[in-house]
Amino acid sequence: MPRRVLALPSGRIAVAILTGIALLALFGPLIAPQNPLATSDNALAPVSGAHWLGTDYLGRDVLSRLLDGSRLSVLGALEVAVTALVVGSVPGILSVYLGRTFEWITLRLADTLVALPFLLFAVAVIALLGNGLTQAMLVTGVLVAPLFYRVSRAATLSVARSPYVEAALLAGASVGWVVRRHVWAKVLPPIAVALAQTIGVGFVIVSSLTFLGIGVQPPEPTWGGLLASDLGYLSHRPWAPLTPALLIMVTVWASNVLADAIRDVSGEAGRALLTARAARTRRPDRDRPAATGGA
Repeated sequence: MPRRVLALPSGRIAVAILTGIALLALFGPLIAPQNPLATSDNALAPVSGAHWLGTDYLGRDVLSRLLDGSRLSVLGALEVAVTALVVGSVPGILSVYLGRTFEWITLRLADTLVALPFLLFAVAVIALLGNGLTQAMLVTGVLVAPLFYRVSRAATLSVARSPYVEAALLAGASVGWVVRRHVWAKVLPPIAVALAQTIGVGFVIVSSLTFLGIGVQPPEPTWGGLLASDLGYLSHRPWAPLTPALLIMVTVWASNVLADAIRDVSGEAGRALLTARAARTRRPDRDRPAATGGA
């Protein structure tokens, strides 16, 4: 699948953008030109050689805070996606094989989680456990898990009715062996689509919570926190919110484009399209009209 995704122009663009964001999260704090937490008397300074994106209301270098905050923003989004993947997909697959009781319980839990407003629930849990990004993202990941539950359950149901799966179970194969051998390969493409979409959703959730000051301990920088602080001083720096907002928008857009690319290549139509494109690339002479000789 990775090669088929990279064969699409949209897939290459999305992977390139997300790779750049990942590198920014890894090395951004290391290449920050100044201490992102250091304050100074030079508050709300304009763009200059010393401060490429100016300074905030406490005189802190905005570029340094943007680079340093990329790590928490990316880790928070990944924590939401991975938590939702584990909490949702594993019960979704097993609900098809572990009997009516387990199926009924997991379905009711999924319906309950869908009905809960994630923001209010996250605020309530943080009030009990303390303000922290890990607590907030774990709670949010659990609330997003019904998406993976439904996707994995629907894909598993379609595979479970296949003759070869029923024959394997009748022959005495264990549920774990059937899932590893037959089910997982069929369930993986829709789960990959849901994972890519959830990474984008995770960025929106992380940015929304940190914009409200939830899940982060000041003065730790995040993209959402920078956006919130910049909005309070639009009269002095009207262009300041553009950079964090653009980073959030581009990352979410790339995640959605990657999900679309995975969905395209995982279907039969996508595979046929890529096969035809590869054939034209290898044999360009087939597409040219035959040369005609003159009399």
